[in-house]
Amino acid sequence: MVAKSGSRCCCCCWFLGIIVVIAVVLAIVFTIRHRANHSDDDIAPGSTDKKYADALKISLQFFDIQKSGKLVNNKIPWRGDSGLKDGSEASLDLSKGLYDAGDHMKFGFPMAFTATLLSWSILEYGDHMDSLNQLNPAKDSLKWTTDFLINAHPSQNVLYIQVGDPETDHKCWDRPETMSRKRTLTKIDADTPGTEVAAETAAAMAAASLVFKESDPKYSGTLLKHAKQLFDFADNNRGSYSVNIPEVQSYYNSTGYGDELLWAASWLYHATEDKTYLDFVSKNGDEFGNFGSPTWFSWDNKLPGTYVLLSRLTFFKKGLSGSKGLQGYKETAEAVMCGLIPDSPTATSSRTDGGLIWVAEWNALQHPVSSAFLATLYSDYMLTSSVDKLSCGDTSFKPSDLRKFARSQADYMLGKNPEKMSYLVGYGDKYPEFVHHRGASIPGDANTGCKDGFKWLNSEEPNPNVAYGALVGGPFLNETFIDARNNSMQNEPSTYNSALVVGLLSSLVTRSSSVESFI
Repeated sequence: MVAKSGSRCCCCCWFLGIIVVIAVVLAIVFTIRHRANHSDDDIAPGSTDKKYADALKISLQFFDIQKSGKLVNNKIPWRGDSGLKDGSEASLDLSKGLYDAGDHMKFGFPMAFTATLLSWSILEYGDHMDSLNQLNPAKDSLKWTTDFLINAHPSQNVLYIQVGDPETDHKCWDRPETMSRKRTLTKIDADTPGTEVAAETAAAMAAASLVFKESDPKYSGTLLKHAKQLFDFADNNRGSYSVNIPEVQSYYNSTGYGDELLWAASWLYHATEDKTYLDFVSKNGDEFGNFGSPTWFSWDNKLPGTYVLLSRLTFFKKGLSGSKGLQGYKETAEAVMCGLIPDSPTATSSRTDGGLIWVAEWNALQHPVSSAFLATLYSDYMLTSSVDKLSCGDTSFKPSDLRKFARSQADYMLGKNPEKMSYLVGYGDKYPEFVHHRGASIPGDANTGCKDGFKWLNSEEPNPNVAYGALVGGPFLNETFIDARNNSMQNEPSTYNSALVVGLLSSLVTRSSSVESFI
């Protein structure tokens, strides 16, 4: 009897052991699949996603590559001082600032947008940057840009908006350190207004004033003073710079200035909490807000950014006087978000087969990166204010759905695409080697003039200098990419792209709650 009982116990133990092993195996498989499908859940608050952290560190380097002027603590071995006499034609020091793209132009409109976006990224995700020792480099690049913008605004109704003549500049292929041509200046004033440029510069100054409010109160006050003056100039002297200065139409043609006025007023309200600016966006929303019609965030169209920026007030300031006037902004922000989530009934069809938002051939990556940045912001606003769902028609989505979309765009950019190409130069094993960028394409010790430098444009050798952090234009709709130096449509980087990339990657580095007020 004892022997038989022992056999039954032994068999039972073996049976239980097999069940335990199966359970463990199933648990491992489930965990692996769960992580594959929900990889963002692995990032606990306070921990870091190495992929995005590494990419962020690289992306911030492009601002150093694009700096004009007397370089301080220069970290780029093939860059040196340049543009030292910029502004001398008007007895101004416009030597600082950022070169726009692969050329040596300083276009004030996109440069101001770069400063606004870099400020917004720091305000929302500066703690993420700081954890990687990247906050100070980001602030240094921002100040380098706003120093230029301050000097470009010598009096209340005068703003210099361009350094260099693009027709002359584009006839040369040379290093910025050796360019010797005349650097002509373009300005707007009361007689030749440019509302969109003045308003975007006001937005940049207001946003940057918040960044430096604690670390440099005096500088912050200077920025805010300029922001207020520029907004009044923009509003009181309405007129499109593209109309009044037709020469700009071939480069940064504006489709209207209403979005910049709303954008600037929104930033000024955040910087001052002066209800005058909140009243402005409430009263002018019907005229300029394009409510109910989601659009794409870019250097030319600030409306999607304005919707999201004003939505943060409806999330975090429930009893705000005048908030009823923000309803159209909030509802359209929701429409923008619903258009981005792939499974939404109102999802946009403007995508590649691989899932990348795709709107334009030129600089194709601007729109997916800007959309992803706004999506992470909105997701974080929802999480912080304990809003657990976004209604898109009859379907509801969670904040994590927005973040999943943002990660898909970032991952595509970093190499998860049919070309297996990282479009962020310097990240990954494969990235563009023939970037359309003069400084990167010419050896640092080459002594070339305006014309003879074209041999480097036409060279079949990869760039001798790596433009670390440059985000190139990106793929065509069929997801092909031609890595050629003369392919400026796909292979030219821009500083405003980099500002968007910094914001997106900073948001994805880790998970955390949003700050409820910038002040």
